[in-house]
Amino acid sequence: MCGGRGDRLRPLTGRIPKQLLPVANKPVIQYALEKITKAGISEIGIIVSPDSEALIKEALGSSFGGASLSYIVQEAPLGLAQSVETARGFLGESPFVMFLGDNIIEAEIDFLLNRFERSGSDAHILLKEVANPSAFGVAELDEAGKVVRLVEKPKEPESNLAVVGVYMFTAAIHKATGKLKPSWRGELEITDAIQQLITDGGKVHSTMLDGFWYDVGTKEDLLKANREILNRYGKSRILGRMDEASSFSRQVEIGEGTVLENTAFTGPVVIGRGCRLSHCRIGPFTSIGDECTIISSSLRDSIVLAGSHISKRRQITGKLVYGDIEI
Repeated sequence: MCGGRGDRLRPLTGRIPKQLLPVANKPVIQYALEKITKAGISEIGIIVSPDSEALIKEALGSSFGGASLSYIVQEAPLGLAQSVETARGFLGESPFVMFLGDNIIEAEIDFLLNRFERSGSDAHILLKEVANPSAFGVAELDEAGKVVRLVEKPKEPESNLAVVGVYMFTAAIHKATGKLKPSWRGELEITDAIQQLITDGGKVHSTMLDGFWYDVGTKEDLLKANREILNRYGKSRILGRMDEASSFSRQVEIGEGTVLENTAFTGPVVIGRGCRLSHCRIGPFTSIGDECTIISSSLRDSIVLAGSHISKRRQITGKLVYGDIEI
């Protein structure tokens, strides 16, 4: 699902779709695609908006990890359940996984698919305890752990179990979406569709998600995910050229063709290809994309998108930087 506008990340998302924003120098959507293809899924439909279609197509192409990619245009962001209706021709009567393109999870999904297939359920959802459940779809379970009710962004949530942005459905979901009316947000909610399945006597199972989960709809969430990925999976690998006045500690990954002059790194840090950094202090928890130039500046806990230029003795902390945009 890549049809959302990313309003909370504007003006950045006025130039680049939210799902293409980088975390540890990989587009957010790539984390989802890696989970999907690792689970053996070979046909992927990507819901895009008219504004994002060309950019996402250019970035991803027609295949990923052995899976074919099809692009399905959703004319307006009218809800996740409406996205399922939009994809009806692509999905046919097959069971399917719906993965939100701005979600990053630690867990693999292959064992969840196996559990879904064995259970004979109409839907399988992932749940995670959160501190702010009113910001998410929320599930209520009975004493046996059965899903009995789902509510989208409740003002007074009855549980702290947020519905993670990865869902598994049979074709039964299409009958449920056909019965929906727009919510108070003016959208067809996927939580309402799952609730309709329950009301109609369908079987909905759930699994508590292990490991981290980031729904990267805000700058703060992007930076948290960047810190998590760099800290857990950061490498020490220098493929560029570093002069004698430069130094690094902890995990620092430097891409090919990058030139480093009198620059000190405190990892975890990742720097892309073809960059030039001179008289800088970088890190920790900073990722810098390809073809960036940074002169006489200090950066920490930040994400710099490819092609950006920073100079004038800047001190940047907790920022997203893309060209002349800084948020």
